[in-house]
Amino acid sequence: MIAYLKGKILEKGLTYIILENNGIGYKVFVTPDILEQSVGAEESLFTYHKVSEDGQALFGLPDFATLQFFEMLITVSGVGPKVALAILSASSAEAVKQAIANQDAGMFTRISGVGTKTAEKIIVELKNKIAVSSKQSAVSNEVFDALVALGYNSREVRGIIGKVDSTASQGEQIKQALKLLGK
Repeated sequence: MIAYLKGKILEKGLTYIILENNGIGYKVFVTPDILEQSVGAEESLFTYHKVSEDGQALFGLPDFATLQFFEMLITVSGVGPKVALAILSASSAEAVKQAIANQDAGMFTRISGVGTKTAEKIIVELKNKIAVSSKQSAVSNEVFDALVALGYNSREVRGIIGKVDSTASQGEQIKQALKLLGK
């Protein structure tokens, strides 16, 4: 099973990249923030390797925590890897966890391939499995959204958001994040 890949982006499609690793090109379905990377850029991905009767597919995620959440999403009946990737493409993993905690089915139904029944299944089946501090996640989501609105790459922001003091005020969190992004 392929769990991690690091290499150079050779080509990009609408929903995937071809990642070259030691002379072998891997087709990996990825989120839009990874697709923003230019051809020739180095990329590191944690992957989910799906094997079925129809063939094999690799799904790439930017970090191990997001991969773990992706794997939790696909345990829900009716949510396959492509739908889970679509969910994580629409919002950060923390925002999705917050939507589950708040029982916000509307967040899921806006995503192509997710109907009301599937959204409700996701909430019911995962609400007890996720550990979310409502206040902390809400602040983190607001800080994330503010930084993306300022023009920072969502992948960069996701990488530094965990390094920010979660007990600080929202304004202070944004200041800390901006300092980290400036390095």
